[in-house]
Amino acid sequence: MSSAKPSVLFVCVHNAGRSQMAAAYLTHLAGDRVEVRSAGSAPADTVNPAVVQALAEEGIDISAEVPKVLTTEAVQESDVVITMGCGDRCPFYPGVRYIDWRLDDPAGRDLAEVRAIRDEIDRLVRALLADLLASPR
Repeated sequence: MSSAKPSVLFVCVHNAGRSQMAAAYLTHLAGDRVEVRSAGSAPADTVNPAVVQALAEEGIDISAEVPKVLTTEAVQESDVVITMGCGDRCPFYPGVRYIDWRLDDPAGRDLAEVRAIRDEIDRLVRALLADLLASPR
C-alpha cells in the first residue's frame, strides 16, 4: 500500500479491452478517491477500437490510452488486483487482495457485444467502488 487511498490494478492479457474499460470506469466514478492502474501480461499495440467507441458512448474518452505491460511493482503497489482472464500469467503476492472477474474478451466482437461487456464491467466497478469506500483503511 503506497498511499492512504485504495489502489486497484486491473489486469487482462492484452490490456486492450476489459482492463482498459474497468480502469476507465473506476477513474470516471471514483475521481481522485482511488488510485487506478491497468496492465496486461502480453500487451497489445493499441486499445481495441470497439472498446474506445463503446466507452465514448458513455462519455468516457480512452482514445489516448495505450496498453501497458504488467510489472511486479504494479502488483506489489496495489491493494486490490482484479484479473480478467490472465490465469497463471498474473503474479501473486501475499497481502494483495485478488478478485477474478470472468468476462468475455471484447476482441473480435461487434459493437453490440462490446456494449454488453461494457455494461457488465460498469456494474462490477460500481460494486467494487462501493466496497472500497466502505472498507476501513
